[in-house]
Amino acid sequence: MNRHKTILVAPLNWGLGHATRCIPIIKGLLSYSYKVYIASDGESLRLLRKEFPGLDYVELPSYDIRYPKKGKYFKAKLLVKLPGINKTAKRERKLVKALVEDGQIDGIISDNRLGVYHKDVPSAFITHQINVLSGSTSKMSSKLHQKIIRKFDRCFVPDVEGATNLSGKLGHPTKLRFKPHYLGLLSRMKKQALPVEYDIIALLSGPEPQRSMLEELLMEQLQDSDKRILLIQGRIEAEQTTTKKGAIEVVNFMTTKQLEYAINASGLIVARSGYTTLMDLAVLEKNAFFIPTPGQYEQEYLAKRLKEKGIAPFSKQKDFKVDMLNEVSLYKGLKGFGRHNDLNGLIGFLEGKGEF
Repeated sequence: MNRHKTILVAPLNWGLGHATRCIPIIKGLLSYSYKVYIASDGESLRLLRKEFPGLDYVELPSYDIRYPKKGKYFKAKLLVKLPGINKTAKRERKLVKALVEDGQIDGIISDNRLGVYHKDVPSAFITHQINVLSGSTSKMSSKLHQKIIRKFDRCFVPDVEGATNLSGKLGHPTKLRFKPHYLGLLSRMKKQALPVEYDIIALLSGPEPQRSMLEELLMEQLQDSDKRILLIQGRIEAEQTTTKKGAIEVVNFMTTKQLEYAINASGLIVARSGYTTLMDLAVLEKNAFFIPTPGQYEQEYLAKRLKEKGIAPFSKQKDFKVDMLNEVSLYKGLKGFGRHNDLNGLIGFLEGKGEF
């Protein structure tokens, strides 16, 4: 096995989830003596540079997607953005072509970056959304996404295979023209048995302005609580800052080790039902309450599915009240989802160009 190849790892900058679930992939590649070249933009790139300061990186063009203040307008806004997204993907392909022709990379792992692939090197696409939910247009959006996936040599899904899975119909479609390969749950976290230091951790993530809107809501609902509360803003800034607002300790961001410790030492997590957050909480086997991002069908589907399975409750953002957190005790929590961070198939693929 040639363990000195350079692999380009390119997560989408849409919230921090795509970047954080690439952390175990990057660590796995480094443990196999691969060189890693990071490619992203915005907060995702800043996060990975903080986690891996010694690695080379390249800044990719931004997809420049923001959520509207009213979630019901999200699909319309995304449709307007499609020409710009296609243009950005073309710019990505041009940049990747130059890297390949210059001999700088020997393989590609793209986490939902549509234009980061090349026919002359093994190109893997990572997604938990083979089916893309978009309301009445879900069939069309899923077909379009699957068409993009087929431009890559192989599709890897960060989930477990079989009935007891986390992504449901998103990552386990019934009819496909290619075979997905499953990595287990991808998480940078490890479970630890720690005494409870925080009764509640509010874990914020996702694009603006919805991230800030949820922060304002939680601050309002939790500030008079008698619980020990930590609110992690999910804002990647130059320096870490901690403040106290009423009953709430507020920190702008945490490193992986800090966040792993804090979540392990918590009684309850309040968070978006973003898929990477679900994977982290499932690996740590935590109890949680979810507030899906308004207008994001994927998060709404995942939250409803977890509630139906008796795993965790949820609320729409506009309806959330602090006393709803008492419902968590009636649910079993995110437990029993099996293997995680199984990169053997991905490593094997990088050693020889695979086919669908």
